[in-house]
Amino acid sequence: MTSKISMQGACTWIGVAMAMSFASLAMAAPDQAKVWNGKQAPLATPWTAEVSPTHALPEYPRPQLARPSLEHPQWLSLNGLWQYAATDGQSPPPFGQTLKEQVLVPYPIESVLSGVQKHADFMVYRRLVEIPAAFTAHGQHVQLNFGAVDNEATVYVNGKQVAQHAGGYTAFSADITPALRPHGPQEIVVAVHAPVDGANVMIGKQRLKPDGIFYTAASGIWQSVWLEPVPAASLAQLNFTAARSLDAFDVTSTLHGGDANATLHVTAYADGKSVGEASGPAGQSLHLAIAHPHLWSPRDPFLYTFKATLTQGDQHDDVTSYAGLRTIAIQNVGGHNRIVLNGKPTFLLATLDQGYWPDGIYTAPTDAALKFDIQKTKDLGFNTIRKHIKVEPARWYYWADRIGLMVWQDMPALPTGSNDKLSDADKARFRADVSAIVEQLKGDTAIIGWIPFNEGWGQWSIPAATELAAQIKQLDPSRLVDARSGANCCDTKGDPHAGDVYDVHDYQGPGLPSPDATRAAIDGEHGGLTLGIPGHVWPNTPINPYGAVKDRAALTAGYVANTAVLRDQGVPKGMSGSVYTQITDVEGEHNGLYTYDRKIEKADEAKVRAINEATIRAAAQP
Repeated sequence: MTSKISMQGACTWIGVAMAMSFASLAMAAPDQAKVWNGKQAPLATPWTAEVSPTHALPEYPRPQLARPSLEHPQWLSLNGLWQYAATDGQSPPPFGQTLKEQVLVPYPIESVLSGVQKHADFMVYRRLVEIPAAFTAHGQHVQLNFGAVDNEATVYVNGKQVAQHAGGYTAFSADITPALRPHGPQEIVVAVHAPVDGANVMIGKQRLKPDGIFYTAASGIWQSVWLEPVPAASLAQLNFTAARSLDAFDVTSTLHGGDANATLHVTAYADGKSVGEASGPAGQSLHLAIAHPHLWSPRDPFLYTFKATLTQGDQHDDVTSYAGLRTIAIQNVGGHNRIVLNGKPTFLLATLDQGYWPDGIYTAPTDAALKFDIQKTKDLGFNTIRKHIKVEPARWYYWADRIGLMVWQDMPALPTGSNDKLSDADKARFRADVSAIVEQLKGDTAIIGWIPFNEGWGQWSIPAATELAAQIKQLDPSRLVDARSGANCCDTKGDPHAGDVYDVHDYQGPGLPSPDATRAAIDGEHGGLTLGIPGHVWPNTPINPYGAVKDRAALTAGYVANTAVLRDQGVPKGMSGSVYTQITDVEGEHNGLYTYDRKIEKADEAKVRAINEATIRAAAQP
């Protein structure tokens, strides 16, 4: 989100003096609770007290590639207490040494749930693990998986380096079998470098000195870590893309190990009954025809389940997955270029979703918490989420798929102010990170579009947006690309005239852009009505008072009036969507429909849902 008092002052508002009435709200005692190690949470959520060393996101982390089934996967979670130490970045890894501190994985070290609650540029994690005997039986290999580590990670097992990964938003794995000892505990050491805004890397809204629209950093291991047994040739990824005819999936896969002799067999199920199957060489696209297709949409988020078997010689890798059958495109409807879902004009009415938590910062305290924001977005009558400048764990997309919300997926931004300071290496790394994120997420049904740049942050030139839009479209032609959200604001201003969507930002707005000869049009950010609730605010943080309202009734009335403009003026102009800022408060921003701690719904849900549904309904007419 880009918080603004006006469009002209969009990028300079941070120095504005805060209104005394709002500053007094920030001083109200926040809702607190003790966490697992006795520390007080600065602001507790309903799930804070549920987190403990034995209950740290215990769910299977990767629903679209589960072995042997999502219900009963064979795996070993490594979430929980690890030994921890901040380091100087120069010392050798502490093999065989007990570290004095502890950290609760997978919560970033700045969070109260981690137990550390302070930043370090360099850090090391250590854990001793007993590998179940079944994991190495029958020639199986042991794979170590990380959901995400911010920003650079080097992984050692028993003193041997098994992985090195750069990029704080993408998953990585390592076959650790050659490094395992025959018996006894295995030592895992992870060395991490987290420069946050001290380097030109993807960081999103993270800052070492949070202020205004930028928030607390989230360093280290911040997504789940787990072990699982796999055969020598195993599936690394399995994607299902709906055919344009909406009666089949194109199935693509990537492998760990294996060769041209490996084969893949996939069976699709609807409500437990087989509705199609396909076989062929692994690594090549398979056409999986579906009998009696049942389409996915926010109104009916139907998901097919799949069983897939990779065969290499006498070894088999059995996995389960899921996907929805849906298409997204631009089509001329009534003389306007409109976004169409499954061939039907659809208004993508979205909230901005930052994905921050007062107890876990970047990491939701529990899976129920992760689901909460998505479910409440649906309950409020929205059909889309703009996932803002962050990539979430796989289970977030799983809930979006199941609950039925379309997703605009932003790329995490480079540091603001870096545009004219980027080296060729910085630009190459950003391009590579964008590709890695697209490749990782392009199997998720809910994601309908990609946004490489927000308001020009980290965008080194106008043609850069054109270049990244083309790069993404080549990797994933099945989705839309919004080359630049906020063409009218704020860094490297200008419309690149690229991608599928023309996108403006207007606070309070809404903006009413018109589609052009090739693109649909959306208001990528608007609204942002501010209401602080005493006792439910992030402590010791000035409040940005733009769009201030006095109470819940005023917030509701303001939201309804704002959205009615979209219904009555935007829809007739051929607009295809909007993004309201935002679903929850975040640190110094109190413009959410929920408080930051998720304890108070600040607007009248029934009235918000009614105007939202009316707007979506109006736009569904040709």
